[in-house]
Formats: sequence, C-alpha cells, structure tokens
Amino acid sequence: MAVGQAVFVTMLWASSWVIIKFGLQEISPLTFAGLRYSIASIILLLFVVLRRDSRRVLRAIDRHQSMRLIAYGFIFVTITQGAQFVGLQLLPAITVSLLLNLSPLIVLVLGILLLKEIPTRRQLVWFALGVFGVVLYFTPLDLEGIQVAGLVVVLVGVFANALSSIMGRAINRERKIPPLVVTSLSMTVGASLLLAVGLLVETPAALSPLSWFYVLWLSIVNTALAFTLWHKVMQSLRAVDMSIINSLMLPQIVLLSLWFLGEMPTLLDWIGLFVLGLSVLLIQIIQAGRKATMPSGPSPASSQKP
Repeated sequence: MAVGQAVFVTMLWASSWVIIKFGLQEISPLTFAGLRYSIASIILLLFVVLRRDSRRVLRAIDRHQSMRLIAYGFIFVTITQGAQFVGLQLLPAITVSLLLNLSPLIVLVLGILLLKEIPTRRQLVWFALGVFGVVLYFTPLDLEGIQVAGLVVVLVGVFANALSSIMGRAINRERKIPPLVVTSLSMTVGASLLLAVGLLVETPAALSPLSWFYVLWLSIVNTALAFTLWHKVMQSLRAVDMSIINSLMLPQIVLLSLWFLGEMPTLLDWIGLFVLGLSVLLIQIIQAGRKATMPSGPSPASSQKP
C-alpha cells in the first residue's frame, strides 16, 4: 500500500508539468505559482492546526527556528518554484526536468561544503556520469536568446532547489519539528512572498474557469494531497525505497511531454536523459543507504516537485 501511494504521488507530480504548461497559456508564471502554493499552504496549515501534537510543536517553535523556516521557505518556494514556472514558460518541459534532475548532483557538492558529508568514490563516479549525460543532451549547443534566458532562470532554480535540500536536511536532522509542519510553515512564507511578487510585477488578468481548475487541481491534489501522502509513506518505507520511487519522475515527465505537449527528443537527447537519470538514481540510493547506517541522521525529506 505504501509503495502504491508513493508511486501515485510521483504520477501526480509528473502530471504537474503538463498542467503547468497548459495553464501558462493564460496565467503569468509567478502569479500562477503563487496562487498554487498559497492555496496549498492554507490546506496544509489546516491539517497541522487540527492535530493536537502539531499545535504543541507550533507553540514550542522559538525565534531562531522561525527565522530558519522563513529563510527555508524563501529558498524552497519563492525562488525555486518561481524559477521553475518561469522556466517552463520559456523552455520545453523535458529540458526543465533534465536540468532540475541536476539538483542531487549539486546537493552532493553542497553537502561537502555545508554539512561536511564526504561522498564515496562511487558517488563521484556517478556524479561525473551525470554531468556527461547533460553534455550529451545539449550537444550540439545551438540556443536562441529566449532559450539562454530560460536556462539561466532554471539554473538559478536548480541551485536554489539544491540549497533548500541542504537547509531542509539540516532542519530535519535535529528532529525537533515534524516534516509536515516544516513544509506547511515554510510553504506559507514562500508562497505569500511569491504571490506578492507576481501581483506586483506581472500584468493581472481575469482567469477563465479552466485556468482556475488548473490552479485548484495543482493546489489541492498535486500539492496538499501529494505532500500529505508523501510524508505518510515516509513513515513506512526506507530512504532507499523513496529514492528509487522518486526516480520515476523523470521518465514519467518525458512520456507525458511526448504525449500531451508533442516534445520529441533526438536520439542523443534520449541517451543523455537515460545517463543522467541513471546517475541520479544511483547517487540517491548510495546516499540513502549511508543515511540508514547513521542512527542520529536526518529523517528523509521530500524534495520539492513542481
């Protein structure tokens, strides 16, 4: 049951990419992202407030923890999700997905610098293989101006996503605040800032019923429900299991983009996608195995998905 629920969550997250691409035809990206995560954060906060143990945790959060959660929400939602939505407006979904799959590779490097987590030799080998996969995907390099802008925006989001993973790992390592409380509070902060920026810098437009359906579906089903299920299955599955299941995201996004968006990778693109996906999967499995041998290590946390 837990495995089935986890796979279902990856299917929801993968479908988000297609829904976002459709919604961006009418909704500006920052406003779209802000609406989605603001509504989702309200739902998640209701879950937290209705639970007695969660209310007790909320009352115990001190000023230092609050500042860390605010910073985490700013990186986790405002920058990362804002960049992803803007990137999806400028680039194909498959390209954005490939770039975001660089996050575990960057986390490996940041883990050395910030958490003193030294990678194994095998992780370094798979890291080099992942970089090679990205080079294959972008060969030959022939980009237009809008594509260059999209790459810059998405890469900012990739680094922010990697940094948020490090920040989330550091917060969860202390085991003082449950992951669902961390997610709901940080998402509330980040989504509020993102929505405010979207309303300030983007031209407001009346949304059609279909666009509101996209926003509400992403908020309620693909975010609030998906995150709740993901945190639930984390209690039953090992970190290595979660890493393997999470790796299903890339092939699902590719297939959905082929079917619904008409994006067709070349043979070299396919090879690059496969090589990167394999390297990321193996790096995550090795990292999850190392966490399992550390009794005081962090609990596995969900990586943010669009």
